[in-house]
Amino acid sequence: MLRMLRKILKIGLITEPYSPNSDFKLERIGNACKKIIDAKFKGSLAVRHVDAGSCNGCELEIHALNNSFYSMERFNIHFVASPRHADLLLVTGPVSRHMESALIATYEATPDPKLVLAIGDCGACGGEFGCSYASAGAVANVIPVDGIIHGCPPTPLNLLQGILELLRTDNQIDAWM
Repeated sequence: MLRMLRKILKIGLITEPYSPNSDFKLERIGNACKKIIDAKFKGSLAVRHVDAGSCNGCELEIHALNNSFYSMERFNIHFVASPRHADLLLVTGPVSRHMESALIATYEATPDPKLVLAIGDCGACGGEFGCSYASAGAVANVIPVDGIIHGCPPTPLNLLQGILELLRTDNQIDAWM
């Protein structure tokens, strides 16, 4: 133990200095989302993620939205465990045949008005899997989709931008208010 302490004293601090988040595009998009969410959702957008058969590339980027860099909670966007509490469904992957009924049940359990975003190229068109005996293809082949975020996988910034575009253009929310 003394040897480690001597080594620490000899080497000193080797970490990089802390610099606050300086990504102005992220801040601009996030604050625009927050403004719409405050007005249309009374301060909080509840998101339910559904993996309909993806390779988990999109899931990694969705989960990155919760890390300390992107921190989507500060923009009043948070994940919920139940579709009954959700305003928005994020659906990833081509819809595999065994997930078809689960996706439909999740969609039906989500209260109206509900929004659905298909994430990634697989969610948009089925990707390289397409329609087959094992895959229903795109999310829109199974449930109604309000928006699509392309990419394989889309970056967290693209995901936040896609959510913002959906919130800006959705007439369903405006009719609900």
